[in-house]
Amino acid sequence: MTALRGAVVAVGHRGDPYRVRENTLPSVRSAVERGADAVEIDVRVTRDGVPVLLHDSSLGRLWGHDRQVAKVTHDELSTLTGGGVPTLREVLLAPGPVADTRLMVDLPDAATETVRTVVATVRECGAADRVYYCAGADAMLAVRACDPGAEIAMTWQSLAPPRPSLLEAVRPRWLNYRFGLVSRELTERVHRDGLLVSAWTADTARSMRRLVGAGVDSITTNRIDVLANLLRDDRPGEPQA
Repeated sequence: MTALRGAVVAVGHRGDPYRVRENTLPSVRSAVERGADAVEIDVRVTRDGVPVLLHDSSLGRLWGHDRQVAKVTHDELSTLTGGGVPTLREVLLAPGPVADTRLMVDLPDAATETVRTVVATVRECGAADRVYYCAGADAMLAVRACDPGAEIAMTWQSLAPPRPSLLEAVRPRWLNYRFGLVSRELTERVHRDGLLVSAWTADTARSMRRLVGAGVDSITTNRIDVLANLLRDDRPGEPQA
């Protein structure tokens, strides 16, 4: 994926969750079909070391089971969810349009061993050239230690810039901000530092247009069809939705 100034990357948040259950292979496919340039997925690791697509630490919200992902085996997880939770390997090796799609791998609450397992899986699947990683500084430091060539979008939740020593250690390509923090001043400062700006998670056309106007390089959204259409069709001077 090439991010050029003026060409905003459209990222589907956990796939296409308004249409299909988040962090599933059908959701990833739906996002791609509706115009995503990349798809953000969340990855956790089961008790027996299998990376799977889940944002929450438990199965409660999505699957109705009060079980912790880290405390069940992959076989148990498959039984509890009827096979609905894909492994990272399954998504990385999926045929069709997904095979050519960039994946933004978020690593919520990831310990160093989880990061090692995920990065190793990406490497084994030959997908390092189309995967980039996002999360906070600690997880991204672990990614950098595992893969000196990894592309990183470091999540940053403060208007204060990261310390130069941290940027030197992580070497991110992107800084990944909550969309409400983003302004023209912020994007210009980050661009002066030689980095790209990614914003999450904007779900209204008004917010998306504001971010485009602020000069961001990537927008992550739950409404990928709205964003893709806006980026394709929006013209200066049109009234905001």
